[in-house]
Amino acid sequence: MRPTSNMALRIRARPTASLWCAGLLFLVVSGMAFGQSVQLDLGLPTDNDALFSDDPSRFYMYVDRNFEGVQSKPWSGGRFGFVRDQKRIGSNIIFSKFHEGLDIRPVKRDAAGVSLDEVRSIAAGKVVYINETPSRSNYGRYIVVEHQWGEGPLYSLYAHLASVKSAVGQDVAKGGVLGIMGYSGEGINRERSHVHLELALLLSDRFPEWHARHFTSPNHHGLYNGLNLVGMDVSGLYHSLKADPTMTVSRFVPLTSPYYKVLVPGTVTLDIVKRYPWLIAQGSAGTPLPVSWEITFTDFGLPTAIKPSTQSVSLPKLSWVKKSPINHTYNTLSRVSGIGETGALTESGQRYLQLLTGQF
Repeated sequence: MRPTSNMALRIRARPTASLWCAGLLFLVVSGMAFGQSVQLDLGLPTDNDALFSDDPSRFYMYVDRNFEGVQSKPWSGGRFGFVRDQKRIGSNIIFSKFHEGLDIRPVKRDAAGVSLDEVRSIAAGKVVYINETPSRSNYGRYIVVEHQWGEGPLYSLYAHLASVKSAVGQDVAKGGVLGIMGYSGEGINRERSHVHLELALLLSDRFPEWHARHFTSPNHHGLYNGLNLVGMDVSGLYHSLKADPTMTVSRFVPLTSPYYKVLVPGTVTLDIVKRYPWLIAQGSAGTPLPVSWEITFTDFGLPTAIKPSTQSVSLPKLSWVKKSPINHTYNTLSRVSGIGETGALTESGQRYLQLLTGQF
């Protein structure tokens, strides 16, 4: 069940509103304001099941790499995470480009080398968006499916399709055919045909307004623009489920390694908590309303926990960053700058916090 709008976490200065929010905080954290989690039943989106094999090169589509004059085709570039744009920074070799999903290679091709693999929904859900115009997105032709697992709406995304076999509003079963694998989108050719799979949280219901404020180009994709979907390590989730079939998204996300933390004023409305109340850190129930909230982020910007803080801030402010010998901009999609254990939010980081907090 999707929570209604009055479940958003709102903190106000007036005593009556504060009492109301205190009760809301208790309900959210105790789980009374949200549905019970259901056991995840995830399938793979194609017939390629080599994710669990001893040879990951059979599962991931490679990338073409040229590093310091050496050309290669590493399968690791198809994994989730900072796996692309290899560069040398002093004595360190890093990957500064983030890949937000899994690139899954085909197992079926015709005589001309065209991929024939069906792309299927990884779980039961509803098709909420289809981009039929490949030139409007780096994803090319892509589909977004919403899943309700008792933990807020989760979104799987399937990109670079050759064709679509589903429709917006359609209910799909696990394994239901969505389209055919292809190579639509930027920087892909027939040889590198694959489906790009993501599993994501929705950042803000006000994304179109935020986009219009910060970009001159049109937003063709509404709420389901890739900038409003923050992915999780879906390969890690698959492996976690194999090891522990009771694993849930609300347990998995907080296990992701933190990279930085940001304080935001207690007066903000955290729209994301409306959808994912489990982000509020355990043990926060019953505590006084905070002066601020501290949000924990991964290096790629996935919020993993939100907890009360006694520190006073008027604007989002970095409160902690993981120690790094290189500038944090390389590790955080340019949202945090600085070196070592010190840093600050960049202009890009401030914009990202504006989207998350609705302060724009």
